[in-house]
Amino acid sequence: MNKKTTPGLKIICLNRKASFNYFFEDLLEAGIVLKGSEIKSIRDGKVNIADAYAVEKKGEIVLINSHISPYKQASYSNHNPTDERKLLLNKREINKLIGKMQRDGFTIVPTKMYFKKGKAKIELAVAKGKKQYDKRATKKNRDWNREKSRYIRRSS
Repeated sequence: MNKKTTPGLKIICLNRKASFNYFFEDLLEAGIVLKGSEIKSIRDGKVNIADAYAVEKKGEIVLINSHISPYKQASYSNHNPTDERKLLLNKREINKLIGKMQRDGFTIVPTKMYFKKGKAKIELAVAKGKKQYDKRATKKNRDWNREKSRYIRRSS
């Protein structure tokens, strides 16, 4: 199947685990403050956002627990792989996210990282955690759809 993608958008990594563990309410795009060795490593595709999340620190949104591997050729100016990285958002967006996190108990989870017009961007989801029975229902539904498609494929 051909997937429609936006021109100038190169996806670096996806966080598939997030859609299984959370219900997404809102999606928004943010820039990331990176060092030179970090952006070089991201261009090589050596990044993992599977266990990452965002929190508020001093009125800013910070990405925690994302792993960007060290760049081999960077020598002494290399970065720490699990550093906290500041996210670039408007003040209005930051206030809205902080309010949702404090009042409603939502978390901010990165869903994918990509390049847009040469700049590294990250898609954030305002999410609510799933309970165990919700995860079981998701699994059951996914298995049923897989079986259904196999049955239709065999019968035709």
